[in-house]
This record gives sequence, C-alpha cells and structure tokens, in this order.
Amino acid sequence: MNTAIVYYSMSGNTHQTAEKIARLTGAELIRIEPVKEYPSKGFKKFLWGGKSAVMGETPQLQPYRFEGDCDRVILGTPVWASNMAPPIRSFIKENRDALKDRSIAAFICFSGGGADKALEKLRKLLGIDGFDAELVLIDPKDKPSPENEEKIRAFCDKLK
Repeated sequence: MNTAIVYYSMSGNTHQTAEKIARLTGAELIRIEPVKEYPSKGFKKFLWGGKSAVMGETPQLQPYRFEGDCDRVILGTPVWASNMAPPIRSFIKENRDALKDRSIAAFICFSGGGADKALEKLRKLLGIDGFDAELVLIDPKDKPSPENEEKIRAFCDKLK
C-alpha cells in the first residue's frame, strides 16, 4: 500500500517517530511547517501555541509536496492544549478532497495530557469514525524506552 506520513514537529518527538514509522513501513515522509514559526521556548511557546490550537487557527504553510495519490495517509502531530497542532489542521483543510476515501492512521506525541481529546478532534475534523491505527507516545525522543519502540512496531504491524 502506497503510504505518506504527513507530520508537524516542533521539539523533535513527532519527527523522530515519523522517521521510525517510515523505516518500518517504507512510507514517504512529508514534513509540514508554518510560514511563521511558533516560539519554541519559554512562556511564549505555550501561550501562542496553546492559543492557536484552542482557537482552531489554520496557519499558512510553507510549500510542500502532497499529490494525494497515496492509498494511506498517516498523520503525526504533537498535542497542544488537548488538540492537534495547527499546521496539521491547515494541511487537512487544504487537502480535504485528496484525503477522502483514503485509509487514515494517526500518531501523536505529548508531554502533558489531552491525547484522547486530540485524537477525537482529529477524527472529527477528518469526518471519520476511526483510524486504521492510532499511536500515542509520551516524549519518545526525550524519554526513549523499549515500551515506546514496541508500541511503534505494533502500530506499523497493524498497518500491514
């Protein structure tokens, strides 16, 4: 099955996970980035990122290549204020037609809470009842563990 992993990563947890999933599945990696970067440190990081997520903002994205000709799309996002990161929301809105009738899976990385709510909001935005597979990891780059590696393998096995 032809698969694309579309992801946004600020601190590197989602990026590292996307790379591992790509190695195990042979999927194409598509990293999306907003034109205007979010603050990545201190109080501003949480203030601006959280506000943007809660308000449902859709930032303009830097150019990326997504043809929509894949059979499956795996979306990867950090959790911001119990929500997906706004660049993922932008990607979905820009590619709504290309995502229809595709097999969709998702993985999220987080430090605090809100993973279940973020997945629910992602499903709702996509207009689907469930994902082919979903994966939730707590700080996989910053706190590596054999348990996280096993979760990634199980996620990829479910996609086969």
